[in-house]
Amino acid sequence: MPFKPIPAAIAIAIGLIIWFVIPVPTGVTPEAWHLLALFIATIVAIIGKVLPIGAIAIIAITVVALTGVTNETPQGAISDALSSFSSPLIWLIGVAVMISRGLIKTGLGSRIAYYFISVFGKKTLGIAYSLAAAELMVAPITPSNTARGGGIIHPIMNSIAHSFHSTPEEGTRLKIGRYLAMVNYHANPITSGMFITATAPNPLVVDLVNKATGSEIQLSWTTWAVAMFVPGMICLLLMPLVIYAIYPPEIKQTPDAKKFAKDNLAKLGHVSTHEKIMMGVFALMLLLWANIPAMILGDAFSIDATTTAFLGLTVLILTGVLTWEDVLKEKSAWDTIIWFGALIMMATYLNKLGLIGWFSSSIETGIGTLGVGWIGAVAILTLVYLYIHYFFASTTAHITAMFAAFYAVGLSLGAPPMLYALILAAAGNIMMTLTHYATGTAPVIFNSGYTTLGEWWKIGAIMSVFNLVVWISVGLLWWKLLGYY
Repeated sequence: MPFKPIPAAIAIAIGLIIWFVIPVPTGVTPEAWHLLALFIATIVAIIGKVLPIGAIAIIAITVVALTGVTNETPQGAISDALSSFSSPLIWLIGVAVMISRGLIKTGLGSRIAYYFISVFGKKTLGIAYSLAAAELMVAPITPSNTARGGGIIHPIMNSIAHSFHSTPEEGTRLKIGRYLAMVNYHANPITSGMFITATAPNPLVVDLVNKATGSEIQLSWTTWAVAMFVPGMICLLLMPLVIYAIYPPEIKQTPDAKKFAKDNLAKLGHVSTHEKIMMGVFALMLLLWANIPAMILGDAFSIDATTTAFLGLTVLILTGVLTWEDVLKEKSAWDTIIWFGALIMMATYLNKLGLIGWFSSSIETGIGTLGVGWIGAVAILTLVYLYIHYFFASTTAHITAMFAAFYAVGLSLGAPPMLYALILAAAGNIMMTLTHYATGTAPVIFNSGYTTLGEWWKIGAIMSVFNLVVWISVGLLWWKLLGYY
């Protein structure tokens, strides 16, 4: 069968029960309740991996249009179902995924990683920091955290472990492989939280915050990067040390690693013209995303973040770094555009139809009875929001299902809008640390066999606490300095 029948049956059954069996609560319209049934069924189907997420999204769009839950007329229903495909945020992330193909195609991503190892690879800890630094370098233009951590960094980490004969097959993973694999993975959630364009769900957070605050809070690329850079950097600097203390490698000195990296750099040869163009596009996009021209020359030179992404892709096509065939073959980009559009559409109409407001009011009433104030409420909500990810295999599904409601509750209880947005945005990336199915990068690295399931979950739980404490404590000081609350 083209789909998994049991998860499909569960998803359909849950949707039908909500639609037909559970009474519509007081204060909720039938249309909102029926859309909730479709939404939850979609999320369950994504979690159960009934079909690829893009295929599930197409089905969700079709069902929303057919049922008319958002609009009585057939024309209005299909217009609503397709409404989110005009969102600049969707195209920002999709085009950025296309651009990131250039890092792999030109070899620039590998060159960056090998360069850091050639400089800092004398010790195992130095290799770990080199992998983290390479992650950080390519994160701003690699919105697929799976492509970054699993497709660019992991093969290099794996090659280094093999060069030291530290492999699961040889029973020698503890030499250096386990430690490097864990650093390889845990750098991924941190860098994902540092830039809007470092993982696909971040723009969804931007969109939900914008809608929840009536456009009062608009997280630009620069605002996000400045707010998250300091706490993110502290976490990234401390992370290899924490893992080193818990699961120390047997090999501490790695003089051969520098030679290994230099040999691979030699194989790559001189920096090619396409790599130079890729670096130029990378630098141009960062300057425009950071709004540097506008700061120097005035607002007339400000360029929208999505326009910047299109500009970068245009340059890469015109210079031949990427061909149109490359763009067409970048299935993850087109897939992202499809499922992202469907989920944003459903989340948007749940809000428009009043369901998010009703749900947040119900939670607000429950937490309000505890008498903990907005600070206590934010703490409770953030912890629940983060650790409920044990039940999710997709950060996108989690954020789509939970963010709007949790954010609305915090605001209604008095949390400063910008502060709470940043806290939940950070938690939405920190939760990737938890399990071997938490995000797409996790199964890639876990399946390489360097860690056991128990080791993965143990370090995941520890790093979730560590990252949350460091990110929020440092963030509170940094965000206060920036005047965000």
